[in-house]
Amino acid sequence: MAPITDSVNGSKIYTPVKQSLPEVDSDDGNGAKRYSYETLVEIANFLLSRVSIRPCIGVICGSGMGSYWKQGSLAETITDAECIAYEDIPNFPVSTVEGHHGRLVFGRLDGIPVVAMQGRFHYYEGYPLWKCCLPVRVMKLIGVKTLIATNAAGGLNPNYKIGDFMIMKDHINMMGFAGNNPLHGPNDERFGPRFIPMNKAYNYEYRQIAKQLAKELNIEHLVREGVYTCLGGPNFETVAELNMLKMVGVDAVGMSTVHEVIIARHCDMKVFALSLITNECITRYDQDDEANHEEVLDVGRMRQDILRKYVTKLVAKFAEVENY
Repeated sequence: MAPITDSVNGSKIYTPVKQSLPEVDSDDGNGAKRYSYETLVEIANFLLSRVSIRPCIGVICGSGMGSYWKQGSLAETITDAECIAYEDIPNFPVSTVEGHHGRLVFGRLDGIPVVAMQGRFHYYEGYPLWKCCLPVRVMKLIGVKTLIATNAAGGLNPNYKIGDFMIMKDHINMMGFAGNNPLHGPNDERFGPRFIPMNKAYNYEYRQIAKQLAKELNIEHLVREGVYTCLGGPNFETVAELNMLKMVGVDAVGMSTVHEVIIARHCDMKVFALSLITNECITRYDQDDEANHEEVLDVGRMRQDILRKYVTKLVAKFAEVENY
C-alpha cells in the first residue's frame, strides 16, 4: 500500500490501517504501558489523512448529550460531517458502554471547524486514566486549541433541578486524592511541563460568555455555576458519600471530565465544561428513589434541543474571541 504523507508534520502512514503501534517501555503503575508521543502523532496523522476539516475546537459529547443516540443530538448538528469510528482508528480505545456510538465527527458548527467525540471512555470500563484522556492529546496534535467538555451529573446542590445546566467553575479531584492521576508517570515536555497549575482550569472569559449567552437565549433560569467532582464508578454513590461531598462544597457529581480537563490544561488547551443535571442526588436514608442510567438518557433527550443551540452558539462565540 502506498504511504500517505501528511502535510502538517510529515509522518508517513499506510492506508487502510488498523495496526498495533509501539508503546513506551515505562509502566503506568497498573501493568499497562503508556503510548509514546510518536504513537499519538501516528494516530493524529491517520485522522488528518482521512478528513479535510482542520478543527480548532474539540467537543466531548457526554452521557445524556447525544453519545447514546443520533437524532437531534449535538454531533448530528455538525455540517460537512466526516465520521470515523473509534474501532477504525489505530490504538484508539473502544467504548464498552452499551449504546455508545463511539466515533469522531469532524465538521462545522455554525461554520466553525470542530471535532466531536460521540462517546467517551471511562475509568470504570477498565481503562487507565491516561488512556481515557488519549483523545484529548490527539485533539491537541490535530490542531484543537479549545476543549468543550460536557457530561451528565447528579445534582448535589439542593437548589439544582433536573434539567439544569451547570457551568463548571472548578472541580475536586477525588481520584487524584487517592493517587490516581492521568499525569502520573514520565512527563513528555512536548505536551507540557511536569507540574501544572489548576487554579484557572476552567477559562474565566468562557464562563462569562456562557452566562451572558444564557441571558440572550432566555435560559438563564436553567444555567447554574458550580463545582464538580468525578468518582470512579460505575456504581452510584452512597448516602454517606454524597453527604461528605456536599460538606466539602461539591455541587454536582459524575464519572468523567476531571482527568480530561487535567490533560487539556497540561497541553495548554483552553477549557469550558458543562454538566447536564440529570438526577437529584439521594442524601437521605428515607428516600425511596434510586439513581439509574435510564433517567440520564431521558433528561438528555428532554434538553437536547436547548443544549444543541446553546453549545453551537458557544462554539461561535469562543471562536470569535480567539479569532479562530
